[in-house]
Amino acid sequence: MPMLFPLLAVLIWSVNAIVSKMSASAIDPAAISFYRWLLALLIMTPFVLPGVVRSRRTVFRQWWRLLVLGLLGMVLYQSLAYYAAHSVTAVFMGILNSLIPLLTVLLSIVVLRAVPTLGVLLGALLSFGGLIWLVSEGHPRVLIERGMGSGEIMMIGASASYALYGVLTKRWAIPLPNWQSLYIQVAFGVVLLLPGFLLAPDISLTARNIPLVMFAGIAASLAAPYLWIQGVMRLGANTASIFMNLAPVFTAVIAVLFLREDLHSYHVIGGGITLFGVILAQRLRIPLIRRDRTEQKMPSGRLPLP
Repeated sequence: MPMLFPLLAVLIWSVNAIVSKMSASAIDPAAISFYRWLLALLIMTPFVLPGVVRSRRTVFRQWWRLLVLGLLGMVLYQSLAYYAAHSVTAVFMGILNSLIPLLTVLLSIVVLRAVPTLGVLLGALLSFGGLIWLVSEGHPRVLIERGMGSGEIMMIGASASYALYGVLTKRWAIPLPNWQSLYIQVAFGVVLLLPGFLLAPDISLTARNIPLVMFAGIAASLAAPYLWIQGVMRLGANTASIFMNLAPVFTAVIAVLFLREDLHSYHVIGGGITLFGVILAQRLRIPLIRRDRTEQKMPSGRLPLP
């Protein structure tokens, strides 16, 4: 069934949030970030490198854009999530990841001059309120007194980094096949992650953390994107993107069942409001202002999660 492709991709990415949380007590964040993308790079090399060599002129012209994308998507996004996992729950990480489509649309208004819609306005307000309720654990006044923790700030930064990654990918439209573009981005990511890896206090691989690295490097970085692309090819981008809204639900269920995390009412209320705001921003397309039809349309903002 074609629906299985995006469904399995979203499930893998949801499990990856659990893996990120498990890695907090098993391996240094800088180490798993480096090992993950190094493994993905090594696996892709025999299949993708010949095509990259043939496209080397385009790669040389676009190298700085590929570097920026590698920094945003392969370094900042997942590295911040690994560090945040030391102080926030997997449930929280899943809910924060659900904000990426909305952040993508908001950034598109600035970077791509996309037309703002009523759904974006209402969705942003709802999601912001849901986020406040979630971070404050149902007591917004407390948030004013203590502020946000470092883990929460890092997760917001991670989501914003990946949202900007998606917007710049659309803005630049680098003329390379998807896997070649991804390969160069991953290569730059490995180089950028190397200093942190070398400075990490413990980079040892053990029986406990090797499965986590393998899942992140193979399942989340390669298998899930392949499944997602297949789903988009068979169902279309709009239909496939609907499945992304299941990611925070999958993450919460898996975290409760396997990590024994507690699911509180503020998770359900704050996460539900946040997710509803994201869906509203995606579906309610009434423009707030009129622009010429030839101008760029609002992108859906529904991007797969790494």
